[in-house]
Order: sequence, then structure tokens, then C-alpha cells
Amino acid sequence: MKKTAFHAVHVAAGAKMVSFAGFDMPIQYPTGIIEEHRIVRNGVGVFDVSHMGEFDVQGADALALIQQITVNDASKLVDGQAQYSAMCRPNGGIVDDLLVYRLAENHYMLVVNGANIDKDLAWVMEHAARFEHVTVVNESDATNLLAVQGPKSLDVLQKLTDVPLAEIEYYTFRTGTLAGVPMIISRTGYTGEIGFELYFQGDESVATAVVDALWTAGADAGIAWIGLGARDSLRLEKGYCLYGNDITDDTNPIEAGLGWITKVKKGAFNGLESILAVKEAGPTRRLVGFVMRSEKLIPRPGYDILANGQVIGKVTSGSHSPGLSTGIGMGYVSTEFKEPGTSIQIAARGTTFDAEAAKVPFL
Repeated sequence: MKKTAFHAVHVAAGAKMVSFAGFDMPIQYPTGIIEEHRIVRNGVGVFDVSHMGEFDVQGADALALIQQITVNDASKLVDGQAQYSAMCRPNGGIVDDLLVYRLAENHYMLVVNGANIDKDLAWVMEHAARFEHVTVVNESDATNLLAVQGPKSLDVLQKLTDVPLAEIEYYTFRTGTLAGVPMIISRTGYTGEIGFELYFQGDESVATAVVDALWTAGADAGIAWIGLGARDSLRLEKGYCLYGNDITDDTNPIEAGLGWITKVKKGAFNGLESILAVKEAGPTRRLVGFVMRSEKLIPRPGYDILANGQVIGKVTSGSHSPGLSTGIGMGYVSTEFKEPGTSIQIAARGTTFDAEAAKVPFL
């Protein structure tokens, strides 16, 4: 397994390490997942997400390539702006969801899911070969990425940089120095809280120096490491999709509720015809949120979803919600059962538990 530049710091902090996306990653710390979740909602927490992939895309054909392989309209980006998007296959199946950063004219960064780096790189390179003036470089192994999230994150980080963080709007970024290290400071995250993602290069000594500076600046705010377990419960409360669970090669952006990032009028792109067909006919299934009416079950991926005694879909994500003090989840159901408030059941342990479809975000 690979190790991030922060691995020794996690071990020293008592993290429970697990294999994730080919890396030895922290799933939780001694405080526990629920407490870590609450730290992010109320204070400031730090995630090591260096397992994510970063592709540098440059050249006169860079935008044309990105427009071909992604569903959103990257032509709308200006320097210093990021965009949530997805890559689709010709049949509309989702290769991955990703962020597109415009660093400068003809210069972009694609940020992809860690478990999909090899697959995504092969997909991007296959299409890049059709363009004469574009280069794609995989910068994943050289890039460290920390997500500093929570209502106190701005105040903590501002102590470490001259960049005016309050001026960085959601889904925009600045390049500058933080804790003495040059980096991209991005107003993005996967928690639904105010927060920033810090992209920078350097070995373990650089990574440790950044961490030391963060913990000094955040001591009064109760800064803490947050593991993958709380990352999942935080994103689920906000209804954010997880690739491999809620979106896959077998799901279409329309049925996944990602029509808002799918710009069918921007011109030709991979999967357009298939996506249009689903959009025009109407999807036969939809990704919905649901809330358990019973506290006796935490829903898990793979559980059947039922209505009127019939299986209507499967759970794709599920967890206990510290914010709602009950189980929540997402799953695909037949379209007629998608409306919030619809009574459904979740099958587990040889019986069923009452739930109802719910609007996301849950909080």
C-alpha cells in the first residue's frame, strides 16, 4: 500500500489505519467517528485526502479535451474558478465525478477520486490522443492535499497566510503561501461546511511543517484530525454522491440527480445522446434520500428498499446521522416512489424497518 506524506503523523495521533484506494489511510482517531463529525460541524477538522488524483492539462486544445470528456460546461470557467463535473462513457455511465480547476488560459487541473486514478488517467489519455495540442501529466503522487473544514476553518487558516481568505468565494481558489509553503488554496470541500482544500507539493518534512503550523494556529479552536469514517457521515448528511456507491459506470447523471451539472446544450460530449434519451423519456429510477423512522437500524449499502411488499431498489449509501440522531441513506428507487415523504421499508436481518423518502440535503 502507498502512504501519504502525513502517514507518520496519523500513526502518532493513534489513528486506526485501513486500506483505501491503494493507500494506508486513517478511518478514525481515538475520539471516535461521532465526535470527529461534531468537531467539523462546530469547529475545525483536518482531513488527509492526499489519495485523490490530480491531472495537469495544458495546451491550446486543453479546453476542447475537457469539453469532450466532461458533462459540465468548462468554457464558463475563468482563472481561479473550479467546477464540479463528471466524465461519462458513450452509454451515459459515469466514469467518475471530478473537479475541474482553471489555473490559467489553456491550463487546467482535474481532481479525480483516488480509487479511480489509473482508470481515469487511461480514459483521459485515450481522448487526449485525438488532440494535437494538449499534454496531460499525472501529478497525483507529487501532490499533498489537506481539507480544512468547519465554521472555524477560515479564522484558523487566516493566521497562516496573507491571502485574504474571506474574499475566496465558494468554488474559487487562490495561489499563495500558507504556513510558508506555496499552495493552491481552494474554497471547496466534501462536508457542506465552510472550508478550504490545500494543494501543495513536498516531502514528509514539508507536510509535517504544515501540520505543526495548523495545530499551533488552531489550538484555541480545538483543531483535530478527522478520518474517512466521519468524512462519509458528513458528506451523506449533505446528500453528496460517493463514486462506487451512489454513482458508477452503471448510473446515468439524470437518474443520479446530476442534471444540474449536465449541460446538454454546450455541444457534443461523451454520452450526450444517451443522456438526452434518458432526459427526454424520463428516468425509470431515481437516486433519493431516505430517513429511518426506526432507530433500530443503520442502513447499509446493498440492503433492499421495499414499498407495498415489493423490492423497488437498493441502498447505495447509509449511516447514522449525528445531526438527526437516526439512520439516513440514499438509494435508487423506481421513479414513482421518489417523492419526499413516501413510505418505504429497508430490509435487513430477516425483517423490514420503516423509513421514508426525504429531500437532500438532510441538514
